[in-house]
Amino acid sequence: MTGMDPVTRIPDSTPLDPWSNHAGRPSGPAFRGRGAGFNPPNRYETIRRDPFFDGWDAPADPGEAAAGPPAASVPTTVTVDATRTVIARNDSPDVGFDRSINPYRGCEHGCVYCYARPSHAWLGLSPGVDFETRLFAKPEAAALLRQELARPSYACAPIAMGTNTDPYQPVERERRITRGILKVLSDCNHPVTIVTKSALIERDIDILAPMAEKGLTAAALSVTTLEGQVARAMEPRAAAPVRRLAAIRSLSEAGIPVRVMVAPVVPGITDHEMESILEAARDAGASLASYIVLRLPGEVKDLFADWLDAHYPDRRNKVLNTIRSLREGRLNNAEWGERMVGKGAFGKALDLRFAMAARRLGLKRESKPLRTDLFVKPARDGRQMNLF
Repeated sequence: MTGMDPVTRIPDSTPLDPWSNHAGRPSGPAFRGRGAGFNPPNRYETIRRDPFFDGWDAPADPGEAAAGPPAASVPTTVTVDATRTVIARNDSPDVGFDRSINPYRGCEHGCVYCYARPSHAWLGLSPGVDFETRLFAKPEAAALLRQELARPSYACAPIAMGTNTDPYQPVERERRITRGILKVLSDCNHPVTIVTKSALIERDIDILAPMAEKGLTAAALSVTTLEGQVARAMEPRAAAPVRRLAAIRSLSEAGIPVRVMVAPVVPGITDHEMESILEAARDAGASLASYIVLRLPGEVKDLFADWLDAHYPDRRNKVLNTIRSLREGRLNNAEWGERMVGKGAFGKALDLRFAMAARRLGLKRESKPLRTDLFVKPARDGRQMNLF
């Protein structure tokens, strides 16, 4: 990428001194409408390429910032994922589900902080710009799900959607894979939870509302910030904050239980908004709330540091330093029971602020369990079985 300095890998223990190669880093995003500023090398490849700043486009005055080339436009491509199963299992004690469905791999929302970015390396791609531009869709997901639910050994438990990538990212408008999955779950009276940043979930209220009436579904909207400019820079293709609040209202009015997730809380950028986000969501109809502190696994820490350099260079050190104070000196703690929470004085303050605000606003943390006793297995030939 001409005009950009090489991106330095920063281990968790790196002191918070400015990067030695920071001088001449162009201001603003490198890719128009994208969250990541570069493509870090795939950690599984034996050959590695590093960008190198050759001095072109550098300012004549070393004290000035380099203008750099204009932001590049990278198109989104979608490839068919030839998976044979769609239900993923996990045994993590950090989450309240043991199975999930992700209709897509990669996410066009482009949230720069997304913890799922490193999973793109498993596909031989970069967790950077590749993650938000080179997507994989599962068009046979609904049919495969019906087959899995029909197995004699299948035992019903809530399925979570939106755990790795957003099921309502822009490509869903045309592909409608998420809607097909919900139709199968509705036909079988199978419980499902959904986490999203998209107002597109309103499209499927006709399916979700009847399921909610039976106690089979609940939705969660992630609201990171109420400031449009911050959201545009940090989550470039996700719904604007005002649209997420509108979606909360629509779902709530349709009788669907809605949780607002202040997630992630970004120290030094969005943490001051916690109370205002909770209040705005409560006013829109949310009855449940939770929050998650930013974590930066794998390549995400480099992408996020680069994003700070582009958008908040004056806050870079403070933000990363605060994150380390939450993670016992590291930018990420992958241990179960530790990765979702923040420690230290700042972490305790966040937890106290959340608890006080939630109590004042009447927002609950724990939701009512979804029903599993209504589940009816689909017939092995694809036709729905009769109840009697």
